[in-house]
Amino acid sequence: MDTTENIVDPASPAESARLAEAFRLFNEASEELAGTYKVLQAQVAQLTAELAAANGALRQQYLEKAALTERLTLLLNALPAGVVVLDADGRVVEANPAATALGLVSGMAWADAEGGTLVATETPGESIAGERRVSVTVTPLDSAGGRIVLLHDVTEAHRLKSQAERQQRLAAMGEMAAQLAHQLRTPLAAALLYAGNLENPDLAAASRVSIAQKTVARLKHLERLIQDMLLFARGEALGRETFPIRDLVGDLAHTFEPLARSRDVEFRVAAADDDGETMTGNRKAIAGALTNLLENALQAVEPGRGRIEFSICRGATHWLLTVRDNGRGMAPDVVPRLFQPFFTTRTDGTGLGLAIARGVARAHGGGIDVTSKLGEGTEFAMTVSLGLAGESTES
Repeated sequence: MDTTENIVDPASPAESARLAEAFRLFNEASEELAGTYKVLQAQVAQLTAELAAANGALRQQYLEKAALTERLTLLLNALPAGVVVLDADGRVVEANPAATALGLVSGMAWADAEGGTLVATETPGESIAGERRVSVTVTPLDSAGGRIVLLHDVTEAHRLKSQAERQQRLAAMGEMAAQLAHQLRTPLAAALLYAGNLENPDLAAASRVSIAQKTVARLKHLERLIQDMLLFARGEALGRETFPIRDLVGDLAHTFEPLARSRDVEFRVAAADDDGETMTGNRKAIAGALTNLLENALQAVEPGRGRIEFSICRGATHWLLTVRDNGRGMAPDVVPRLFQPFFTTRTDGTGLGLAIARGVARAHGGGIDVTSKLGEGTEFAMTVSLGLAGESTES
């Protein structure tokens, strides 16, 4: 008898249920994985598109920078100015053709270039490179210590500047010569006229003496003109010495007090308190300049009511020598012209006294300032540097 037909698996329904649940979970996981895969596919596609766009932008930037580099290279090669790039050690790492033509090549130490290829001139920032004159400008290039050097050829500009200055000097010399000829002509004509009268044999002795005196006076005027012209042309007070202030004041008083007394003008002197104070310079030239200022003041004051004051005091860096008067003063448009050669407000003036006085002051490291008001008077303030000892006096 066959008994297999009667055997029943009691676990089959439970196993079937578990298998069914497992298949369900598997299907859910598969569906979730499929969804995630689709999301990843979309993200990959987006990233691929973004990467392609970024690569395109980078490629465009590269092409633009390459074109810019090419243009800059062409520009540097075409520039007439030299361009040199230095590294942190001060060596030439790059030089355009204009710089190479001046003798600056890659690998050269800049210190050697400054001492050999480029020779410094008297003008700050300019050097001589071979036969060319160049302006040198050094600028920091980056934080690593690099520098960029620009070399501009100023040979032609320097030549034109020198030529213009020469033309100006020639023009000024021509104008000065014409003015000097005009200044000399009048006293020379008068001297010739007086001298011609002396040839008259019938001239009385008294008249002869008078005419001779006038002739000598005109000739002395000519001599003064020539001396003033030479002093102005030289423009420098040669010779230096250290002398007591009291000696300078004594010279001025000895020279000027009789002139002031003859015109009934009060003359006051206020000098440094210390009798041992000294000044370094050309004593004769300084005294002459101050005498010019005092004589101008004497011409400006009214006899009997005039007052002229001379004072000298020591400052931190300069001596201050002041001539002050209570004369008629000057108009504002006259003051700026006072130091022009041959400009004068006096009929008997040469127009060189104040120009010479300012030249003496400048030769002694100072200058002259003028303050004037119509009807109130004028003040000339002359300064002389304290530190002249040992300075060269050659122009």
